[in-house]
Amino acid sequence: MKKKNKPIWGTRIKSKTTNTFMKVSSSLGIDRRLFKEDIKASIAHVEMLNRQKIINFKTKNKIIWGLKRINNQIVKKKYLFDYKDEDIHMSIEKSLFELIGDDAGFIHTARSRNDQVLVDFKLWMINSNKKLIDLLDQTIKNILKIAEKNIYTVMPGFTHLKNAQPISFAHYILAYVEIFNRDKKRLIKNFDSLKENPLGSGALSGTSFNIDRNFTTKKLGFKIPTGNSIDTVSDRDFVLDFLYASSVCAMHISRLAEEFIIWNSDAFKLISLNDNIVTGSSIMPQKKNPDTLEYLRGKVGNSYGNLFSMMTILKGLPLSYFKDMQDDKKIVFETYDNLSNSIKVLNDVLKNFSVNKTEMLELANKGYITATDLADYFVKSLSYPFRKSYQITAKIVNYCEKNKKKLSDLSIEEIKKIEPKVKDDVVGVLSIKNSVNSKKSYGGTSFENIKKMIKKYKNA
Repeated sequence: MKKKNKPIWGTRIKSKTTNTFMKVSSSLGIDRRLFKEDIKASIAHVEMLNRQKIINFKTKNKIIWGLKRINNQIVKKKYLFDYKDEDIHMSIEKSLFELIGDDAGFIHTARSRNDQVLVDFKLWMINSNKKLIDLLDQTIKNILKIAEKNIYTVMPGFTHLKNAQPISFAHYILAYVEIFNRDKKRLIKNFDSLKENPLGSGALSGTSFNIDRNFTTKKLGFKIPTGNSIDTVSDRDFVLDFLYASSVCAMHISRLAEEFIIWNSDAFKLISLNDNIVTGSSIMPQKKNPDTLEYLRGKVGNSYGNLFSMMTILKGLPLSYFKDMQDDKKIVFETYDNLSNSIKVLNDVLKNFSVNKTEMLELANKGYITATDLADYFVKSLSYPFRKSYQITAKIVNYCEKNKKKLSDLSIEEIKKIEPKVKDDVVGVLSIKNSVNSKKSYGGTSFENIKKMIKKYKNA
């Protein structure tokens, strides 16, 4: 026979909470996704209580049996969530009471919801961090596949969206391997702020029970227990670390999306998107819109907003716990969902676009893109200071502009009119592909460098 439970604080607080406040203050609709972590942490807690002879063996087993049954009910979608329960923690405790009776009351011995919530939250974030890292690993693999196919694909490198110097498309896309590896490192660094076990800190002052925090630390996969109980329940730095790392990653995805939007435009036509990652127009039959990329570009606003929202919540809070902090889970869950989905969409994009090699090369031949190579040539061949070489090259570019010629169209005689000492080997300097392949400095765009970097990334 099921026992009905009344609110934990019903003996002290005589009147019912107003319906309005009950509705707005309940977090069950948000934190129900913590049920696995809550049950896992509760099992570790009661095992510790038994080891320390705080509860007996029979009680421990009853509680664990009840918790496992509740877990199965939730997994099989047979669990009834009552939104009059304040949160997932109270919901599970109430259900446990209904299953095993008064022995359920022992589960909260030597802990508070303050440390209970934190241990659940940290466990969830550890797992979610790992999932994001795995998704970024897949992104990097997709980029490497693209790079391998485009080592010799020449395109203009841009500064200020103006043709600057010729590069390999592989070199361009490999830049995002570096970028997403840094994002991975930020997420990995988050494990440092998640390694401390909050369980056992109680409401804010610890507990008088003879608990073993090292046991629950090891059992739950943490490295060490937290060092100060007040700081433990006050701390949300690990939330800010996650939100910052997520915001930076979302920003990087947005930058790539913006570039692809520009390059896919009719003005550039450097890439083409497959039909499975575009949408049509409601009125213009010819349109294929890059909505997936625009989705990626837009989601960074959510990440920035959530980071700032959490910082604003925390800025005026004294130590230790306040209801204000309840929003931390909503903020983190939303940020995680958006970033996780964004990386998945990005991976879809990377698998479903094509490089327009001819258009890339044609655009690279515009804008006097080998001018820097020519200036460097004067330094190396004629021993001119670079600034003198720069001025000579600028005069040559002016001549080309006036006569509507490309640098590669110039004859030796035309160049000698501006710089008489120039040698015949200058012609090779003006070649687009030679320019790309000449950048042999570590990290440069030469074809051999690119091959080495691809190998390095694959072996990392």
